[in-house]
Amino acid sequence: MGGVTSSMAAKLAFFPPNPPSYKLVKEEATSLFLLNPFPHRENVEVLKFPNRRGNEIVAIYVRHPMAKTTILYSHGNAADIGQMYELFVELSIHLRVNLMGYDYSGYGQSSGKPSEHNTYADIEAAYKYLEENYCTKQEDIILYGQSVGSGPTLDLASRLPRLRAVVLHSPILSGLRVMYAVKRTYWFDIYKNIDKIPLVKCPVLVIHGTADEVVDCSHGKQLWELCQQKYEPLWLKGGNHCNLELYPEYLRHLRKFISTVEKSPSRRLSFRRSTDQSRGSIDCIETPRKSTDQRDKARKSTDQNDKPRKSTDRNDKPRKSTDRNDKPRKSTDQRDKPRKSTDRTEKLKIHENKVPNPEKLEKLRAHFDQMERSRRSIEYDKSRIMEFQDKSRRSVDVQFERPQKSIDWLDRTRAG
Repeated sequence: MGGVTSSMAAKLAFFPPNPPSYKLVKEEATSLFLLNPFPHRENVEVLKFPNRRGNEIVAIYVRHPMAKTTILYSHGNAADIGQMYELFVELSIHLRVNLMGYDYSGYGQSSGKPSEHNTYADIEAAYKYLEENYCTKQEDIILYGQSVGSGPTLDLASRLPRLRAVVLHSPILSGLRVMYAVKRTYWFDIYKNIDKIPLVKCPVLVIHGTADEVVDCSHGKQLWELCQQKYEPLWLKGGNHCNLELYPEYLRHLRKFISTVEKSPSRRLSFRRSTDQSRGSIDCIETPRKSTDQRDKARKSTDQNDKPRKSTDRNDKPRKSTDRNDKPRKSTDQRDKPRKSTDRTEKLKIHENKVPNPEKLEKLRAHFDQMERSRRSIEYDKSRIMEFQDKSRRSVDVQFERPQKSIDWLDRTRAG
């Protein structure tokens, strides 16, 4: 029963581009793989590696010379790395990161058939390849999942405790919840992200369009509420399922998120220790003032020996001085304010690179137009499936009605 359900879910959930948008070519002289028709780039490597279920996975790895972080990108439905190629290159340039994108089993030139468990094996193989061949540490990896890609992304993130961060782009609560507003998780559901996201221990950024007609924005909002470490989400007003990358806020917010998580925890800890030590040293500097104040007041008390009660009352006044001596703590609290200046410099840098090349914009628009057409074909296929299901239900109802009519007729004849 479980195998039948998973196969039915696969037919409804996965729509790999047919034919694929690229061909895999191997050069005889260098034995390197190339993506046809894309030109060869020095900073882009085309890879092929097996997963644990025996399928051969095709991927690309985009290098950046100034990168501190590597993004492992799981693309959405009805797309392959050929359609995502230009976007991957642009993200690597503007975010200053290394980026690996891969095709699921049955997508592009990857072998096998698409299924939920195959995508889990695919992302594991890509993560392992980063570790073994590029010496990438878990702490330097950001998992990025778009739409259906949020499923394998959260499955892997829930099992990696030292991961740098996670980005969820138009994510789904689960496969069944995309089609029906169910309140509980059923055993036959796929990509149960709603149950896995509370297990993710790293910072999570959620990006979703408010006008998404494929996956409602409520999916992203509910997932964000369930995060352990919430980062400021990005709800793009008017954005749909396939065009969020065209909004200027998308790149700006993503760059800010990456610069935030790239600050290592050791630096944050050392900064906290230094501020605590500075506060302690200021308190130590202030304490000798009490003794000098008391000496001055003691002298006054010796000069006024005829008024001992007043002198004792005045000797109690150092308590006020201690309260006044606590005031310099405000200056230490104000030391956190220079963060605004760093944010301003980051915003200036973002403003400089905000507008990409017009030619690159045209390529991205053509890419999203193609994705929009594939999305419409998916919706057409879904409507045909729903029509077929309605017809089958009606035929079943007719089959049950005929025997019922004959039984009613026999009852009437017997009664007559």
